Amino acid sequence: MENSSRFEIMQTPLSGLSVVTRMPRTDDRGFFERLYCEEEFLHSGMTKPIKQINRSFTKNIGAVRGMHFQHEPFAECKVVSCISGSVFDVAIDLRRTSATFLQWFGVELSSENNKCLVIPEGFAHGFQTTSNDCELVYLHTEKYNSEAEGAVSALDPLFGITWPLEITDMSERDMNHPFNTSEFGGIRT
Repeated sequence: MENSSRFEIMQTPLSGLSVVTRMPRTDDRGFFERLYCEEEFLHSGMTKPIKQINRSFTKNIGAVRGMHFQHEPFAECKVVSCISGSVFDVAIDLRRTSATFLQWFGVELSSENNKCLVIPEGFAHGFQTTSNDCELVYLHTEKYNSEAEGAVSALDPLFGITWPLEITDMSERDMNHPFNTSEFGGIRT
């Protein structure tokens, strides 16, 4: 675990995937927190500069978004933070040469626990809302490229993700991602 006055960085069982807890400074007025610091996030595996910042809003509890990634040469590292509400955030290791290939890791991100997930290249990402009115902010090391977009099904038994709630909503696109077989070869990073 790497610590500073602003961040606590914890490595997960999946190589390169980390959970960062922001350490807000509080007083009677409220708080101030740093969402990202290039120098300090080097300890979490972020070695490339941020090229794009996105925000999502999901209204209802139980909704699932994901599991998305981008292929080379547009593979990206992401930092995902929940700034309103709470989500169960998941990353799946799709790196074909990884010792943790096909394994997933999930963590609660919320506006109250100040955690974010740092997701390296070669991982699929998605989440389930565990409250209503969830807002997420995503920092990306690569800009979105529709031709490089990839996805796997959030319900695929090959990965066996245990979602904490009954799934109440998914986009048609996410529902139509096919299941993989045991011959799934992963992605190149």
